[in-house]
Amino acid sequence: MPKFFPLFAGGLLAATAAASPASASGPMDPAAIDRAVMDFTGAGIGQPGGARLPVDRRMRLNACGTPLQLEWFGKNRDSVQVLCPDAGWRIYVAVSQGGQQFAQAGQPGSGEIVVSRGETVAIVVEGGGFSLSRQAVALEEGAIGSWIKVRPAQDRKAEPLRAQVVRPGQVAVRLR
Repeated sequence: MPKFFPLFAGGLLAATAAASPASASGPMDPAAIDRAVMDFTGAGIGQPGGARLPVDRRMRLNACGTPLQLEWFGKNRDSVQVLCPDAGWRIYVAVSQGGQQFAQAGQPGSGEIVVSRGETVAIVVEGGGFSLSRQAVALEEGAIGSWIKVRPAQDRKAEPLRAQVVRPGQVAVRLR
């Protein structure tokens, strides 16, 4: 089993916190990791400042016999590192923007709506070595960093897709 499992969900604060230790037998309960991240960030899953998503239930981590160690990770403090020293694993949980950040209007995490429903926006699709741009219509309003539904402007029968608001008038889909 690999020693490190990257898992990214969003914004952070440098500190170490302890969660209740799990029993040393069997796999680690992902819900216990979710609770530890929630206690650390002070926000629930999907809420500003909380984990973007729950920990992937398919991961099989060895149970941690000592308290989990949590700390903010990344230059922009957009992830929480969860470390179990005795079992030898660590994962990274992405944190939704907002929460512990102090943002100015029009900046990520400010909550200010910069794309309105019905507005024509540029949708940029980026991948390994390429970038495509096309006009789209926003089907929802959104602030920078939020995910909204858009539909290509030239094709009203096309299925809507979700894109992240990058700045006023632009949304993006990043393929990896």
